[in-house]
Amino acid sequence: MAENISQRYELRLRAHPRILADVRRAVAARLRLWGREELISAAGMCVTELLSNVHKHAASPECVLTLENLPHGIQAAVGDTESALPVVKEPDFLSESGRGMFLLSKTAHAWGTDLTPTGKTVWFTLHAEAVEP
Repeated sequence: MAENISQRYELRLRAHPRILADVRRAVAARLRLWGREELISAAGMCVTELLSNVHKHAASPECVLTLENLPHGIQAAVGDTESALPVVKEPDFLSESGRGMFLLSKTAHAWGTDLTPTGKTVWFTLHAEAVEP
């Protein structure tokens, strides 16, 4: 009998650098449960960047992280109360910050933003590698 594992995971949290390692562990555990081990590293980096942006740029650290298991991979999203959209800029690799959205844009298969009545959601998708028989 197949176990009914939810294909959606939601985590309400307060974005802060102290919690990033715990959030990466939670993301990794959920991706393992879904059999998406090959996406753990990329998903952890991208989620860390989105949560860091909430911490640095949003008036409130309150946010919601959502993961969805899709047929071709995963989608992750972070919703917050800030309406200002993230900007991808060519990074200054000598700077200590400002590279995150550039790295996310080069790592994720797709990403985008959606304005919501209470702020915005920034999302990305990662595709699982096709396994040849």
